[in-house]
Amino acid sequence: MVSNRMFILACLLTVLLPRQSIDAQVRGGAARGEDAEKPRVLVLATGGTIASRAGSSTQVSGYSIGFTGDQLLAMIPGVEDIADVTVEQFSNIPSGSMSVERWIAMSNRITELLEGPDDYDGVVVTHGTDTLDETAFFLHLTVKSDKPVVCTGAMRPSSSVSADGPMNLFNSIRLAGDPSARGMGVMVMLNDEINSAREVYKSDTHRVETFQSGALGFLGWVDSDGVVFYRKPLRRHTADSEFDISDREDLPRVDIVYTYIGVDEYAVKGFVEAGAKGLIIEGIGAGGAPSSFRSAYRLMSEAGIVTVRGSRTPDGRVTGGVDTLPAHKARILLMLALTITDDRSEIQRIFGEY
Repeated sequence: MVSNRMFILACLLTVLLPRQSIDAQVRGGAARGEDAEKPRVLVLATGGTIASRAGSSTQVSGYSIGFTGDQLLAMIPGVEDIADVTVEQFSNIPSGSMSVERWIAMSNRITELLEGPDDYDGVVVTHGTDTLDETAFFLHLTVKSDKPVVCTGAMRPSSSVSADGPMNLFNSIRLAGDPSARGMGVMVMLNDEINSAREVYKSDTHRVETFQSGALGFLGWVDSDGVVFYRKPLRRHTADSEFDISDREDLPRVDIVYTYIGVDEYAVKGFVEAGAKGLIIEGIGAGGAPSSFRSAYRLMSEAGIVTVRGSRTPDGRVTGGVDTLPAHKARILLMLALTITDDRSEIQRIFGEY
């Protein structure tokens, strides 16, 4: 009699138990059986807004660095179900304090993590958003691995109501551990949107959807059902790059000159005196410059400075110049190019391939 009652009770529970609870139990059991297959992801924490704390939960400006990488990870319940995550605190600084020396150390460390004995499946870099696209592009050109590297950050401090950092970090870990992200180069992931490090730029000073790729568009999205790609980078990057910084401590100096009506040679004189080896000329239209700038071109030629033409226009190609790169990224590519050659035709090849 007792056994019959227990059988009837079990049947009733099966009917009445909420379906989502059953699904959760099934998923939980499956997850526990797949622990050995979880990707190994390292979070390289560098600071920025994502690691910042404000005076109150509604304050989204005037904050300062207040969290470590381990504390950021602790804000994400359930992250242990999607990956085996390790945190390394590389720095804890605002992104405006990033430097070429730190870039070199970071790139070499990431290559070591991905291709060395630890053999991680992917790396996530947490970073301040103001210079995130520069750091990402430098890594895109220098990391010697085809495994995923994802740069992420936040537009609101992690102490605020509706902070975007924890979800950005969670989705970046998912992206870095996803097999489909292999070979995609360095990516920037915020607001569920995947951008290539080459094209991405910060488009807004405050909005969470700030990172865009202009006319060339997103690579894909990180949605609740998985990572979805719709295109891939075709230019050379990461493991296919010719740039070797493994033994370098610095890079040749390259500066940027912004042109406008009435611009003259005085800014260029300053850069020549400072020892610049290259200059990016952020020109008008498709890379031209006002007539008042002609004397500056003569000065650069006499000084033997390598110049590359760019444009103030956010979209479109500059033929024979930076192609589609903005000036601050063209500067990075020229710095690396000058470690190999100062031949103008070779530098033009490099800008055509990257």
